[in-house]
Amino acid sequence: MKIRLISITKRRGASKDAAVDELTSSYMQRAARYNPLEAAEYPTEDALLKALERPGRTAPVLVALDSRGKALSSEELAALVRRHLESGTQELLFAIGPADGWSQAALSRAQQTLSLGRITLPHELARVVMAEQIYRAFTILNNHPYHGGH
Repeated sequence: MKIRLISITKRRGASKDAAVDELTSSYMQRAARYNPLEAAEYPTEDALLKALERPGRTAPVLVALDSRGKALSSEELAALVRRHLESGTQELLFAIGPADGWSQAALSRAQQTLSLGRITLPHELARVVMAEQIYRAFTILNNHPYHGGH
């Protein structure tokens, strides 16, 4: 299964803060030791939805990150990843929505909506947090001491 961390942002490429890119990259590289993982950016929600409609392929599972979604513990996120690994999901997408939030059409397309909490995070920080949580999920699944139960 491939996991993709998606951001909807008009600005493509490096963020304003090199430290953000470095942290995101670090967690993505760590997680990639356990499972194929990549990051991608789309300029609009419509561009992402169109990319999901590639004919002839199994549709990716879309998990929309939204403050109105369900908040999970790290252990619950690890269990979600495990379920998709065991069920044969080919592609699992965690998507950070546009600055003004997801449309109803996009939320309807998502198989699940998750929240990183009730606070609002800038895209760059949400990307770092989600990259770290994906890495943490794999350390939990592989009994690595990184998580340590805290």
